[in-house]
Amino acid sequence: MPQGRLKVQCFINETYIPVDNARITVRPSAGGPSAQVISLSTNSMGESQTIDLEAPPLEYSQQPTGQVPYSMYDIRIEREGFQSILINRCQVFPDELAIQQCNLIESSGILTRMENINVPPNTSNFPQNQQGGNVNEIINIGPNTLNGNYPEKIPEEVDKPLPPPTSGVVLPKPVVPEFIVVHAGGPNNTSAANYKVLYKEYIKNVASCEIYSTWPESTIRANVYAIISFTLNRIYTEWYRGKGKNFDITNSTAYDHAFTYGRNIFESISVVVDDIFATYIRRIGRKQPLLTQYCDGKNVTCPGWMTQWGSKYLGDQGRTPYEILTNFYGSDIELVTAEQVKGIPKSYPGYDLIVGSTGPEVQAIQEYLNRISQNYPLIPKVSQDGIFGENTAEAVRVFQGVFNLPKTGVVDYATWYKISDIYVGVTRIAELRRSTKSVERIFIPPRSFDNYYDKTVPRFNYFDDM
Repeated sequence: MPQGRLKVQCFINETYIPVDNARITVRPSAGGPSAQVISLSTNSMGESQTIDLEAPPLEYSQQPTGQVPYSMYDIRIEREGFQSILINRCQVFPDELAIQQCNLIESSGILTRMENINVPPNTSNFPQNQQGGNVNEIINIGPNTLNGNYPEKIPEEVDKPLPPPTSGVVLPKPVVPEFIVVHAGGPNNTSAANYKVLYKEYIKNVASCEIYSTWPESTIRANVYAIISFTLNRIYTEWYRGKGKNFDITNSTAYDHAFTYGRNIFESISVVVDDIFATYIRRIGRKQPLLTQYCDGKNVTCPGWMTQWGSKYLGDQGRTPYEILTNFYGSDIELVTAEQVKGIPKSYPGYDLIVGSTGPEVQAIQEYLNRISQNYPLIPKVSQDGIFGENTAEAVRVFQGVFNLPKTGVVDYATWYKISDIYVGVTRIAELRRSTKSVERIFIPPRSFDNYYDKTVPRFNYFDDM
């Protein structure tokens, strides 16, 4: 039987501060009450051990056979002092690492969201006596768009007018945001929830929803470029904000991309996104990112757009990502990297930091790693001397291993921004705790793909301490 792998990572709230000693229970979604249960726990880095799980044959994901190409598992996470989470139908592909990140909400104190969500019937393989009444959050992962029943993309004009920006300042160039606000429904569905998500995590989530992680790397890169470009077009043109909406993008496939709050991602996709998250497609001579619309190419045809299965077959032929993209969008496109990435203390210097490198950039990375090591004690502390020696390289390797990057010991583009992300994440909670400003909000529980419009889903008022 083919095997896939699963790793669970637990963090406090929306930070990257790890949660140790979290109890994790994994069982097959379709295995029935007697299915084998695997018990895990998180270490000081907030990670569980990586486990092998049964998965379908690889060929199911290599062509549109109609077979579901991944196995599904239900995961329950519990920890004293935190609200519990139940994740239904976590997806595992053969020969791939599935990463399930969990943001645990403190059950008392400043960060509590006061969520109390009842477990709906027939959503989990966990028996009712095991679910109990203490499950505070339920995440239902819907099928991948390539094997699920989702609305077709409504075609749009590619060139968007630039409305008067809500900020009052016209952006001369696209900027990579720190966060993106995702509307969990169609643009006119006023009852749907909004989710504020880290931009890179959003891109990883969408790609994990819409393509298969077992595809060739060049195919994955081409599709990620398309997802990035479409997303940055929505932000740059203020497509929804300019219409008075309080979000940047929706999770309706009729308008934008699929997105499931809290779903698992895949290592092969995560590595690609970390490497190219700020690079987008545009027409030569244009400013705005190209609105890269696409379809599956099997159930839906879309002349002039990229087809996902078509991109897969071109990847099988050894085509580069750029060759795949020009095959569909024409030869008058270019790949451009945004100069500004919001939410990080210092931009990538333009070159890799290796053993022997010196200067303020090395010192900055050493400072970030030392702060991160306060929450991740296995990362060795280093001298903040601005000299990239073997000790600094080892600290980088440990960091890369924890955060699913190639363990090279080199601070390349992806590693620089990941270290910056985690540094900001582990320091953010201190800023939150120092704040006294409280805002009343409405919480709508995460819903599965097939009940977005269910008006019986309860809402809860809570105070968000900003």
